[in-house]
Amino acid sequence: MKINKETVRKIAHLARLELNESQQESMISELSEILDWVEKLNELDTEGVEPLINISGEVNRWREDEAKLTITHEEALKNAPEHDDDFFIVPKVVE
Repeated sequence: MKINKETVRKIAHLARLELNESQQESMISELSEILDWVEKLNELDTEGVEPLINISGEVNRWREDEAKLTITHEEALKNAPEHDDDFFIVPKVVE
């Protein structure tokens, strides 16, 4: 694929970037190098190579999801600057 100014302008627009003329020229060069490198990867024989799903062979160990009471309602309200019998009292932020 050939990278030209129009392609760079379109990519810059999609990425919400503002590029001046010198930056566009630099981007043409850099994107062309990247695409050349990717084309070299296409030359490799990947027949029989399984896709890599995870770099590490580690497996997540999940704990059981058990509901536990760690703090009582009264203990939570005890540390609040203002509260009534059941709720925290906070300043109104929405009219």
